[in-house]
Amino acid sequence: MLKFDDGGLRNVWLQNGYETRKTTYGKAVVFHDLEGLVQAVCSALVRKAGRLTGAEFRYLRASLGLSQASLGKLLGVTDQSVAGWEKRGRIPLLADKHLRLLWTEKHDGNEPIVRAMTRLNVIERLLNQKIVARESRRGWVAQAEDETV
Repeated sequence: MLKFDDGGLRNVWLQNGYETRKTTYGKAVVFHDLEGLVQAVCSALVRKAGRLTGAEFRYLRASLGLSQASLGKLLGVTDQSVAGWEKRGRIPLLADKHLRLLWTEKHDGNEPIVRAMTRLNVIERLLNQKIVARESRRGWVAQAEDETV
């Protein structure tokens, strides 16, 4: 079996669905249907007994495409609170339940939830744009670009 440690997960093992290949840089693993694998892992995390670990919480948040700031807005806390939970692994019970519910509702196709998360992500992306200016033969050209955070 292969340990699947994507996003810092420590307790996920794959029986199959992957190939190991040799490359000029060493050994590489290729996953079959990575999107389906991520969905299956998230589904298992949502259903697991007990509270989520910090890595599991982060994995679910990231699978929803939410930044720490966006999730914080949904939960009524700061991005630093979310970062602290993920780092220390002590997730408040209400935040744990809320994130599981958000993931379930989004993946069950709850349109208001999907629209709300999409809006948050768009707003977050727009807030984190930077203006990049380049000199060209015709003069200076500037454009807004998403920052990579």
